[in-house]
Amino acid sequence: MASASGGVVTRFAPSPTGFLHIGGARTALFNWLYARRHGGKYLLRIEDTDRARSTEPAIAAIFDGLGWLGLEGDEPPVFQFARSERHAQVAHQLLERGAAYRCYLTPEDLATRRAAAQAERRTFRIDSEWRDADASSWPSDRPFVVRIKAPRDGETTIADEVQGTVTVANAELDDFVLLRSDGTPTYMLAVVVDDHDMGVTHVIRGDDHLNNAFRQLAIIHAMGWPEPVYAHVPMILGGDGAKLSKRHGAVGVDAYRDEMGLMPEAVFNYLLRLGWGHGDREEISRDEAVALFDLSGVGRSPSRFDMKKLLNLNGHYIREADDARLAELVAPRIGPDVDRALLTAAMPQLKLRAKDLVELAAGARFLFTQRPLQLDEKAAALLTDDARGLLANISDRLKTQNDWTLAALEANLKAYAEEVGLGLGKLAQPLRAALTGTTTSPGIFDVLVLLGRDEALARIDAQARTEV
Repeated sequence: MASASGGVVTRFAPSPTGFLHIGGARTALFNWLYARRHGGKYLLRIEDTDRARSTEPAIAAIFDGLGWLGLEGDEPPVFQFARSERHAQVAHQLLERGAAYRCYLTPEDLATRRAAAQAERRTFRIDSEWRDADASSWPSDRPFVVRIKAPRDGETTIADEVQGTVTVANAELDDFVLLRSDGTPTYMLAVVVDDHDMGVTHVIRGDDHLNNAFRQLAIIHAMGWPEPVYAHVPMILGGDGAKLSKRHGAVGVDAYRDEMGLMPEAVFNYLLRLGWGHGDREEISRDEAVALFDLSGVGRSPSRFDMKKLLNLNGHYIREADDARLAELVAPRIGPDVDRALLTAAMPQLKLRAKDLVELAAGARFLFTQRPLQLDEKAAALLTDDARGLLANISDRLKTQNDWTLAALEANLKAYAEEVGLGLGKLAQPLRAALTGTTTSPGIFDVLVLLGRDEALARIDAQARTEV
């Protein structure tokens, strides 16, 4: 457990009730960057107090997603449920200080009062007769909850690093529950105690928690603890301005890696720019992000998720990536026992046209396909009788060529195209279909070189001999 030492300490505190979604990943990123920028610590806390919905697979998915993005914590993670005794201890300290009280109102009492407030069209707030009752009057044989004595006069102001100065009248705050009737602590209490004990100095989280901050400050002030600096980041919307959903891309971070084939540096970069800016720059490296990031660059308005922009950015990082690394990432998508050396050699050409690893794998698959090739519909349509005759002639010509290099092959086939009065494209189209089984591939001369003389000629001959 960290302790306050004068330096910056941030935290990311997900609830393990599902996958690590894109909004959570951005929150983790902003916390990680702020700590790095200021030479501080970035901590992880798993808020697993909802025992019915917290699962081990969800916890594993969160750690997996954070690891992929390079956002692991600087210390072992804290698990909130394991600290329940400590949370309850603070609630009892608040009782002793007179900052909290035992409330014996039953659920039925509260339901009756809530219904009356609705009938009178007024806001329902807890106004418990037990708030100021003497401890000597507390029944010993009835269940109770422990409530905070929220301030009723004046107002509370937060100087939020993103939202600016926000003020709430204390009369708007309610006496929320700290300990349930079974003695278990509530989320609202646990968060405050954990942040204090972990030495968190900056609470950077979604703006859906802004109202919670005012309630949590009631505990902080009652305990005499230092206030953290708050920064409530706006939510992420879909491109159409609606709440982010699966159709916009609100899926687990693992889906961006596994199903979409995105690069971690692209997702890192995109999340950085989703609500934070530094001039017009789009492509920002990890090291540059650490040097540039500050909360003043985070906007107050919701961000819009743009899958097209993310894929364009991913294409950039694929083109920038090391070829051997790409081969390692792509090989499992093609099949077992893929020749890594051949795949690496093909990457300079393959990566020029791919936006993601799925496309990259699809573009590379022809290299490892066994004969006879299965032609797709467009490729099959290209191989007319005339085209097959052309392939037979090309095969005869290439069989006399021993210099199987890019320049030599290009010179040979360009000369042949001039001899027969055809554009090079008219030669390349059926040749590509015969060599790859598709109508899209790297440059045709690159394909010939990558396949090698024997395999390339065997594929051309297989289609030249086949009758339509």
